[in-house]
Amino acid sequence: MSNYANPMKVITGKDTRWSYANVWEPKSINGSTPKYSVSLIIPKSDTETVAKIKAAIEAAYREGEVKLRGNGKSVPALSVIKNPLRDGDTERPDDPAYAGCYFVNANSATAPGIVDADRNVILTRSEVYSGVYGRASITFYAFNSNGNRGIACGLNHLQKIRDGEPLGGKASAESDFATAEEDGFLE
Repeated sequence: MSNYANPMKVITGKDTRWSYANVWEPKSINGSTPKYSVSLIIPKSDTETVAKIKAAIEAAYREGEVKLRGNGKSVPALSVIKNPLRDGDTERPDDPAYAGCYFVNANSATAPGIVDADRNVILTRSEVYSGVYGRASITFYAFNSNGNRGIACGLNHLQKIRDGEPLGGKASAESDFATAEEDGFLE
């Protein structure tokens, strides 16, 4: 095993919440190549994870300078290219799940490994949904494609730590039928 530490790779904190979790089947966005993806919602209070992400973005920027320069004479400043770390308070002000948080959209052409808190592989799809909390292994890299330049986030693996309130407004079967007995419905 190598002692090499990739400065562009980050393992998020355990309070990271997963949203738009397309982790079982790749999904195509506007006719693009299908990819696995997840929006990682990171509390602003998780300063350790936020600092690691900012450092990894900086490392990806430095490593990708040639790619970012392209045919131009200079490398655009990090502040003017696309940045994967986004502020939920300003970009998603109407979504309470993103309040007081940053978020990163991570994707991959290959399926991420998904494990539970004890690092056992999760095979039951219903165990992983938008709203769970867990850690994510992600890697940042520079891109320059069709005039778009920036830093992107690749999805490596996911570790579910605990359940959370499902996002997306859909109730669970358990909650839908929780009061059926009390209502006299099953008598």
